[in-house]
Formats: sequence, structure tokens, C-alpha cells
Amino acid sequence: MKIICIGRNYTDHIKELANEKPTDPVVFIKPDSAVLPKEQDFYIPEFSNNIHYEVEVLVKIKKVGKHIEQKFAANYYDEIGLGIDFTARDLQSKLKEKGLPWEKAKGFDGAAVIGKWLPKSKFSSVDNINFSLLKNEEIVQKGNTNLMLWKIDELISYVSQYFMLKKGDVIFTGTPAGVGRVDANDYLCGTLEGEEMFTLNIK
Repeated sequence: MKIICIGRNYTDHIKELANEKPTDPVVFIKPDSAVLPKEQDFYIPEFSNNIHYEVEVLVKIKKVGKHIEQKFAANYYDEIGLGIDFTARDLQSKLKEKGLPWEKAKGFDGAAVIGKWLPKSKFSSVDNINFSLLKNEEIVQKGNTNLMLWKIDELISYVSQYFMLKKGDVIFTGTPAGVGRVDANDYLCGTLEGEEMFTLNIK
């Protein structure tokens, strides 16, 4: 299982972090050990004082594919989910300053929250899905997949040019604006079209 993540896929999020708008999707990978086990709390790691939440729509790949044409990409998934790409923002900033890879800031244990999955058929269009993240019962992030710079099928086609996609691989499609810090005793809840997809206690 690979966790393939897309960075800078929503214009408002690019602006809030003062990043440059990319000409191609920004791709990075989290190891499978980054997946937070179901029903487990998230523990803030000792190496960071600034862990940020980033809520993202997820896609689960259902069969092997390589060099997938965009027009066929829809045949490679039938489940949509929601999750969190936890980021050690302080560590990431130091690594970016030195031009170094982000893996330590993005791929640490527990850094990938994967909620429940819903059938793709539940949605009239995967390019028009509303999603949100609530922190302590207040909405902190709100997005719609129609605001993606690169839509889901485009991402699958693009990523498959570099990495063979396999059954069970998960693509994190990017986060909208509103990312922020988590602290001990925070409570997070993610929703997809109003349906609760995950809840999480921060320790």
C-alpha cells in the first residue's frame, strides 16, 4: 500500500502558506506506517511544537495501472474517503529552507488519518463534493473538489506516469485553506457532504 499525497492543489491554501503556484502537481509519499490505526488517538510527537491538520478527500485505487489515460482514470477507483495529512509545520519549514525532502515532516507515525469509505456511486460527480473539518465543534476547513487545480482523474493519470498504482493505494488529493495547529485535548471531526467520516482525539 502506498499513500500518494498531492500538495498545493487549492489556490487559497497556496496563498495562505505563501507558496508558489505549481505548474505540475506536487507529489510526495507517506509510508504505510504513517497510517493512524483505527480508533486510536493522535499523539503529538515530541519532535514538533507545531503540528497542523490538513483535511483531504481520498481516493482508493482498486486495480493495477500504469500510464493511465485521463479518460480511463475513473475505472481505477470506486471509493471516496476523507482523511487528514498531519504536518509538522515547524520541521517542514526548516527542511524547505535547506531544500531538503519533507518526509520527516509528513511521513511520521500516525501522520495519515484515513476515515471510512463511501461508494463513488453515492456522488453525482466526484468533481463536486463538499467536505469540511471541525475542530472542537467549529468549522476550520471547508472545501469542494471543484476547486482543485487538478481534479481526481487528472491526478490519477499524472501520478501513474511515475508510480505504478496498485490495488489498495490511497491518494490524498490536497487540502483547502484553513489549515492550523492542533493541541492536546482538541477534538476533530471530518465530514463529506454532511456525513461524518472520522472523529479524532488529540493527545
